[in-house]
Amino acid sequence: MEEELESRWLEGDEQQSWYALALLLNQLPAALDAQMQRDAGISQFEYMVLSALSMAPGRTMRMSVLAGYAGATLSRLSNVVSRLEKRGWVERSPDPASGRTTLATLTGDGFAVVAEAAPRHVAEVRRLVIDPLTKAQQRQLGVIASRILRAVDPDRRISESS
Repeated sequence: MEEELESRWLEGDEQQSWYALALLLNQLPAALDAQMQRDAGISQFEYMVLSALSMAPGRTMRMSVLAGYAGATLSRLSNVVSRLEKRGWVERSPDPASGRTTLATLTGDGFAVVAEAAPRHVAEVRRLVIDPLTKAQQRQLGVIASRILRAVDPDRRISESS
């Protein structure tokens, strides 16, 4: 028999905060994805993968590390990287330091895609997230997001200032 869980219902401000966040969690990714599709012909997730690789030393990262950065399972990441490989933007190779891991490397063509997409993406992030907030609210947003991420994934390393 299932044990009954005593619910602490959300009240007043808690409920308003949760609904605002839930709506944001639905609408912000859709808005960023629409901008990326319109301006670069790729998904927001594909851009995150390409962008992470563009900032990595040698534009190369272990697939497992890249999955953590992108907040994806290895399976989902592998599917996306396969699509990016077909476009000539990413290459996979065995990690010479460990035969059990795979490296993903951003190609020159992939870097060109990121370089072309980045200015419009940053402008959209500024328009939707950064500019509506004061500097203090921006810092608070980073702290709040980090705390929620820690609750969702306690093993993930997130700095509270990010």
